[in-house]
Amino acid sequence: MSAEAADREAATSSRPCTPPQTCWFEFLLEESLLEKHLRKPCPDPAPVQLIVQFLEQASKPSVNEQNQVQPPPDNKRNRILKLLALKVAAHLKWDLDILEKRAIRTIVQSSFPVKQAKPGPPQLSVMNQMQQEKELTENILKVLKEQASDSILVLEAALKLNKDLYVHTMRTLDLLAMEPGMVNGETESSTAGLKIKTEEMQCQVCYDLGAAYFQQGSTNSAVYENAREKFFRTKELIAEIGSLSLHCTIDEKRLAGYCQACDVLVPSSDSTSQQLTPYSQVHICLRSGNYQEVIKIFVEDNLAFSLPVQFRQSVLRELCQKAQQGNEALDEICFKVCACNTVRDILEGRTIGVQFNQLFLRPNKEKIDFLLEVCSRSINLEKASDSLKGNMAAFLKNVCLGLEDLQYVFMISSHELFITLLKDEERKLLVDQMRKRSPRVNLCIKPVTSFYDIPASASVNIGQLEHQLILSVDPWRIRQILIELHGMTSERQFWTVSNKWEVPSVYSGVILGIKDNLTRDLVYILMAKGLHCSTVKDFPHAKQLFAACLELVTEFSPKLRQVMLNEMLLLDIHTHEAGTGQSGERPPSDLISRVRGYLEMRLPDIPLRQVIAEECVAFMLNWRENEYLTLQVPAFLLQSNPYVKLGQLLAATCKELPGPKESRRTAKDLWEVVVQICSVSSQHKRGNDGRVSLIKQRESTLGIMYRSELLSFIKKLREPLVLTIILSLFVKLHNVREDIVNDITAEHISIWPSSIPNLQSVDFEAVAITVKELVRYALGINPNNHSWLVIQADIYFATNQYSAALHYYLQAGAVCSDFFNKTVPPDVYTDQVIKRMIKCCSLLNCHTQVAILCQFLREIDYKTAFKSLQEQNSHDAMDSYYDYIWDVTILEYLTYLHHKRGETDKRQIAIKAIGQTELNASNPEEVLQLAAQRRKKKFLQAMAKLYF
Repeated sequence: MSAEAADREAATSSRPCTPPQTCWFEFLLEESLLEKHLRKPCPDPAPVQLIVQFLEQASKPSVNEQNQVQPPPDNKRNRILKLLALKVAAHLKWDLDILEKRAIRTIVQSSFPVKQAKPGPPQLSVMNQMQQEKELTENILKVLKEQASDSILVLEAALKLNKDLYVHTMRTLDLLAMEPGMVNGETESSTAGLKIKTEEMQCQVCYDLGAAYFQQGSTNSAVYENAREKFFRTKELIAEIGSLSLHCTIDEKRLAGYCQACDVLVPSSDSTSQQLTPYSQVHICLRSGNYQEVIKIFVEDNLAFSLPVQFRQSVLRELCQKAQQGNEALDEICFKVCACNTVRDILEGRTIGVQFNQLFLRPNKEKIDFLLEVCSRSINLEKASDSLKGNMAAFLKNVCLGLEDLQYVFMISSHELFITLLKDEERKLLVDQMRKRSPRVNLCIKPVTSFYDIPASASVNIGQLEHQLILSVDPWRIRQILIELHGMTSERQFWTVSNKWEVPSVYSGVILGIKDNLTRDLVYILMAKGLHCSTVKDFPHAKQLFAACLELVTEFSPKLRQVMLNEMLLLDIHTHEAGTGQSGERPPSDLISRVRGYLEMRLPDIPLRQVIAEECVAFMLNWRENEYLTLQVPAFLLQSNPYVKLGQLLAATCKELPGPKESRRTAKDLWEVVVQICSVSSQHKRGNDGRVSLIKQRESTLGIMYRSELLSFIKKLREPLVLTIILSLFVKLHNVREDIVNDITAEHISIWPSSIPNLQSVDFEAVAITVKELVRYALGINPNNHSWLVIQADIYFATNQYSAALHYYLQAGAVCSDFFNKTVPPDVYTDQVIKRMIKCCSLLNCHTQVAILCQFLREIDYKTAFKSLQEQNSHDAMDSYYDYIWDVTILEYLTYLHHKRGETDKRQIAIKAIGQTELNASNPEEVLQLAAQRRKKKFLQAMAKLYF
């Protein structure tokens, strides 16, 4: 060996080498390799990566000779790969914190407030990137929220399980693989897996469900009751199973916080069942306006130290905000709460806040009396430590030194607490110091001192002013504060003070380009606050802020003037819709003219928000301005504004609806536009391995807008016929799918084309989600529309949710028959609807209900009725339903059936039902019809009570 080769060999052998990563296919070749790999301290690849690799390989589609993508074959290789993935999961003991994708928990986590990073200098590129990231996150959360209701239903169903669970281990999976003929794990090894007690499973599910319901309560306060029930059940289960459970991961501190919050939001009606926490007491007092009780709780807490300082400060901020908004009666309360908080601060060694100095700037006898009372009640002199006593003594001395009126100094120095805490020498020295002061003017004859005369640093003053700037919604006060702030420093950009101030990106570039810093800050903040007030439906303040901003920008920027006019138009639309519009009162003619003017506006270089165009078109559709949309819209507008184009098609379809089928050309045009929006663009891509895969792009750019934009627009519509038309279109599009099993019915469904040339191009999964979303929205607008209720029922029927389907079928009949006191119209309870109700009852094992519903068909279905009555495993009330049967043939069959089975009692009930005189076949037809209607009514009312 040469010297160089020897050196290379020595260098190579001395260098530590990283072991090569094990490839996924090696586990197929050696059966025992998986367990050896997983026993390593740091296996590479990690267990979760292995699961992903196994499932990816088992789910890979294949491409045939015709270059068509085929689903993954169900062969031995793929089955073994899936089994290996399960074995890895079993090795991890099915730990959901590692395995799950968190659908429910992601939504809950997203609702928690997160501290925002401090913004740096404004850069449009950075702002655009942040906006894109925000929109991406929101889209992901939106999809998760769409699926959350299904997850919650599954979790609720899980709570009904009343036996221990056994999950597979690596050994039992091997046993299962050897017994492929057995179903649902019913083998001799079915209880040999990892046991999870029912209580442990219910504990974890209750906690996660409680968190989900609590997060939903921000938009629907009624669900807080559900959250409360689940959290308190979690506490009970933790007490039963102990906090060291292997299969529960409960954050007990967070659980305690949730329970405390639920106590506040939904206080227990049984006041003796549990003691109210101080949190609950404070919130109840704030809601009822019992502020003296709040002060009492705070004074008591100065001894107990149970309420966090941040909570106490938030209560003070809330009261001060109400006082600033004009409730002068709260000024005294604010001082008293501030005094309580200040005493708590000094007892814990914190400095005195500026707010106390502000409120104590003009002391009087009542304020000093109250302060001394709080100090006395906040310290137990017998038990208090020397440090607590020292803190209190120093505070009283500092208060004295800050007073200029000797009368008030003597009030404090002669108080029992002061005498107890300070030695005689200290007290005498303090009084001498006060007497030797240079004579000063008594505060009672001094002119009123402004807040800015407080002896504090400039930074403290700026902080206080910024705080007021955040709270204020008075445009003139905002202007005054900004003038003072800019007079104190020229280095700050005050539009960045609050990260809650958001201005649409299409406007921010123009506003931030204003050269004068004060004007820039004022315009930005006025617009941001106005938009926020509009969002929270505080329309009067929004109008004041926008009007002030309009007046300001009119002086120097025609572009921003038009922007403000556009925003004020949108505000007026929202104001009308939230006010008199809800009672059906038409908008004033000038508002309709302004909407038309906006749509027809052709000013160049004016930044426009898409939402205003949406709202304007929706406004015209909601108030049935179909004549304008179909005949008077300028041609250029149809080409440039997709919402106007969509609005015109919807309006024209509504207008042509009563006409003959041949005249419905517009319906076909609307259909083609929506089909294009719901289409996906596909393309083939060749991978590194040479295989060709099909890539589908979810949000296609083929249509005039994205599907998400269409859905957002539809959710601004309230006009019943427009909503019915768009629902009918999506239902028809849903039914066109080749593999559809159960059609969904809807009104006017015959006006749409019956087929699509290229079925593969339509994203039918997105269409199905859209149908569900639209029905949910429409029923939120009008929960008594029988047509929409039948669509909702059909959706549940198509997805095998039979109890829910029956609920909505019955509700559809109830709303159009005065809760079945009148006959349900035959166009509501068609034969198809009745047959679906029959199938629901049959699959729920309610066979007597099936037999009764068979009578509702135009031709009684005796075959189905007799077959259902033969079933002995019926989950309904059986013979108690016989009074609802009016067909004598069915009753005779029941009599025969019970006689054959030897069921004497039930046979007698059937005979009694036959013997009713009103069912006698010789009766006039009117009597028989009346008997049938009476039984229909009672049966449907009984069913409603069962399924509502």
